[in-house]
Amino acid sequence: MLEVTHKGTKDVRRARKHILVFKYEAFRMKNGETISEFQRFTHIVSHLLGLGKTFEDDELNIKILSCLTRTWEPKITTIKESKDLASMSM
Repeated sequence: MLEVTHKGTKDVRRARKHILVFKYEAFRMKNGETISEFQRFTHIVSHLLGLGKTFEDDELNIKILSCLTRTWEPKITTIKESKDLASMSM
């Protein structure tokens, strides 16, 4: 009874997970947004992890780099060329 009260039914958890996966896939950095404001991404990932979704480090790193605005392009290229994305943490 407590689990259903706090976590919701299986249908509710499945619906939440579906919505969060959609937000994760559609996620993009907003124009003028700073990295410190980019916590929206961490929030989505944390909730998905709580619902049982798993991610590889390189998957999250690639997603973050692909979501950044064009002004980040030189830094993105440098990071991709100099680091092993699988060994970096988010």
